Amino acid sequence: MDQRLYKATIEGNVDSLSDLIQQDPLILDRITNTTSSLETPLHIAIMLGHEQFAIEILNRKPKLAAELDSRRSSPLHLASAKGNVGIVKALLIIDSDMCFACDRDGRNPLHVAAVRGRIEVLKEMLTAKPDAALAVVNRRGGGGESILHLCVEYCQFEALKVVMENVDFGERINSRDGNGNTVLHVAVADNQIETTEYLLSIPTIQVNTPNLNGMTSMDILFQRRREMNIDLHLQESLNRSGAKENNSPRLVHRNIANPRKNAWKKLLNHQDDWLDKKRSALMVVASLIATMAFQVGIAPPVHVWDDCNTVHDIPPRSRPTYYLKVMYNYLKGDARFYIINTTSFIASLSIILLLMSGLPLKNRVFMWMLMVITWIAITAIALTYSVAVLLLTPSTHEKSINVVIGFTVFIWICLMALLLFGHTVRLFVRMVKVFVKMVKLLVKCLTPRRRVSGSVIV
Repeated sequence: MDQRLYKATIEGNVDSLSDLIQQDPLILDRITNTTSSLETPLHIAIMLGHEQFAIEILNRKPKLAAELDSRRSSPLHLASAKGNVGIVKALLIIDSDMCFACDRDGRNPLHVAAVRGRIEVLKEMLTAKPDAALAVVNRRGGGGESILHLCVEYCQFEALKVVMENVDFGERINSRDGNGNTVLHVAVADNQIETTEYLLSIPTIQVNTPNLNGMTSMDILFQRRREMNIDLHLQESLNRSGAKENNSPRLVHRNIANPRKNAWKKLLNHQDDWLDKKRSALMVVASLIATMAFQVGIAPPVHVWDDCNTVHDIPPRSRPTYYLKVMYNYLKGDARFYIINTTSFIASLSIILLLMSGLPLKNRVFMWMLMVITWIAITAIALTYSVAVLLLTPSTHEKSINVVIGFTVFIWICLMALLLFGHTVRLFVRMVKVFVKMVKLLVKCLTPRRRVSGSVIV
């Protein structure tokens, strides 16, 4: 391409184009004699969105509307992809048959517009050549998709409605792609509820057409087993339309029909990846609990000091000793404070040690042990606080505080027991499954084999 023409095309300068044509009237004619693997100025102008420049080139050289680039894309392909309605109208006036031209992917301009969701462009081409919407994608090693398949595959619901409103597909709406899937198969497989219900409202749609694997749309629904609420909604819509199963496994059907059982099974089989996500946070929590337990153990609450009426009579140097002596006398009658606090301190240190030990913590037994120790540490520090509050509460308010703390501790213990029970059940179920597999393997290894006619029969 002439460098001056290329520069004018990049800039979209219509005046420069006019000057070049006046200087060399054959400058655009030479383009059509070059190899078809190069983009013409019209291709470049459309890709850059220079609408006036592209229309000026079309007025000067209409034959460029039929030229193909290196991907066998026509100017109408590019204008459809860009969604430039003005250029599309100009191209359709010159050569509307280019709606049937296929690029290297086997798609015509209507296919491209549908994939990109260019609604206005799609309407213009459907008005000019509605039959082009009936063409299927034609490419090597596959294809066979209709424009309806492409609309659903690329989640272009509005484009699907525009095509259906402007083209009479008749029985062709049930056409199948290279895998034998109809447009309804694709919509159900992708969980597109709105699209599925729209397709089911069309009288000519066939809900029980099997694909190459012999699966109907209902079979595909049962095979997915994801997002139970959406699947059940689709199942109800398909049932109302008379959809039937063909070869879906009963187990899958049972899982979808009983979401509570399926949810419980998913809970038991949930992957214990929480440690990888919360390892750093758990280390921080354990360190914080150890710090609090250590501090409470060696530095009792200040209320004890404040309650000592004779503290002002003691010399400053002797006050720390007197302070500890008073605190010891105050708490020595109730050893539970130090027992619970020490339990919290040792449990938190154990968590830190386990996290830094390099042991295979992804093992379910170690994982269970770590969770139990964590619960012990948290519960012990909570009980330490409760006991300290009880010991430091004046006798006049002791009864009300006992009621509040007793109720709170009871709720807390119930919650911890529930969590411990749930994880223990999960661990038990896993261990039972492993045990059953080991027994089956042992029985298989110990079962004698006999040879019959050159074959081994177990």
